[in-house]
Amino acid sequence: MNSTEKALQGKKEAQLPISGFEIDKDTAIVIIDPQNDFLSPQGVAWGAVGESVVENNTVENIETLFRLGDEYNIHVFVSPHYYYEHDHKWRFEGTLERLMHNIKMFDRGDQLNVAGFEGSGADWLPRYKKYIGNKEKVTVVSPHKVFGPENNDLVLQLRKQKIIKIILGGMSGNLCVESHMRELLECGFEVAVVGDATGSAKLPHLDGDQAAQTNYVLMASEVYTAAQLERVLEAQKQTA
Repeated sequence: MNSTEKALQGKKEAQLPISGFEIDKDTAIVIIDPQNDFLSPQGVAWGAVGESVVENNTVENIETLFRLGDEYNIHVFVSPHYYYEHDHKWRFEGTLERLMHNIKMFDRGDQLNVAGFEGSGADWLPRYKKYIGNKEKVTVVSPHKVFGPENNDLVLQLRKQKIIKIILGGMSGNLCVESHMRELLECGFEVAVVGDATGSAKLPHLDGDQAAQTNYVLMASEVYTAAQLERVLEAQKQTA
C-alpha cells in the first residue's frame, strides 16, 4: 500500500464525505515541475525527494498522466519552475526558497536565454519530452516563482480554454503541488489529485509526503492513484 492508498484508507475509516469528480470535456491535466532537478538522481534535490519519488513510483506515474492526456484527448498544462539571474538578487526568502537558490535549482540565465538549458536541472526529464513537444496537446505556461501559480499565467490559460476541472500531479507534493491545489480551489476550479504522481522531501522528523497526502484527501474533490485514474478513464471509454 503506497502513501496515497494509505491516505485514502484513512479518509474511508474517518467516514469523511465523498465529493466525486466527473472527467469530461471541461477537464485538464496540470503537471507541476516535471524537471530534472526533482526527478533525476542527478538532480540537485534528489537527496531530499528521491526516497519519496522511488516509493511512489512518481517518475512513471507522471508519465502515465502525460500518456493518458494524449490517449484520451485531455489537454495537459505544465507549470514549470525557473529561476533567472535577477531572482538571485531577492532581498529575502523563505526556508526552501533560500535552499533552492543556494543549490542553484532550476537555474536559467534569463527569460530569453536558453544557453545551457538542454539537459540542465531546469530541463524536462527526457522521457517526458515526446509529450511536452506536442504543442497541440500540451501547453507550457510561464514559470511559477515560489510555490503556487499566483504569479504565472496558469489560471489565465485554463480560463481561456474554458477549463473548470483539474487533474493535478507533479513535484514537489507538499510544496508546489499542494500550493497549486489550494490556489486552484480558491479560484473556483474543481480539483482532483493523483497522489502517487507526486513526491516530497522526506527528512528527519519532516515527512513532506505524508503531509501532502493528508491534505490532498482533506481538500481535493477526489484523490486517485495513477492506476485508478487509468481504470476510470478506460471505464468511461467503454460506456461512451
